[in-house]
Amino acid sequence: MHVIADLNVIPLGVGVSVSSYVAACERVIQEAGLNHRLHAYGTNIEGEWDEVAAVVKRCHEVLHDMGAPRVNTSLKLGTRTDREQTMADRVSVVEKLLDT
Repeated sequence: MHVIADLNVIPLGVGVSVSSYVAACERVIQEAGLNHRLHAYGTNIEGEWDEVAAVVKRCHEVLHDMGAPRVNTSLKLGTRTDREQTMADRVSVVEKLLDT
């Protein structure tokens, strides 16, 4: 099943700056070969359900390996059965409405 996810991973107990942890999680997503887009408060990811879920798990593993004693994740998932849809499709529909 194809899924579009909005992933926000927050390592706890590592200090104020978490950018190195965010970069590590982004590398995990890149290595998985999934279509993704980093934004200010997380990352959108699209792909097959099991592949996206495996990336989320791997992000937790990597951040724990980096020394984060706790990792908190917020995850929103969307699926459709009526037609295929990509992240780009969803954005372009709204952008077209803004142009009119």
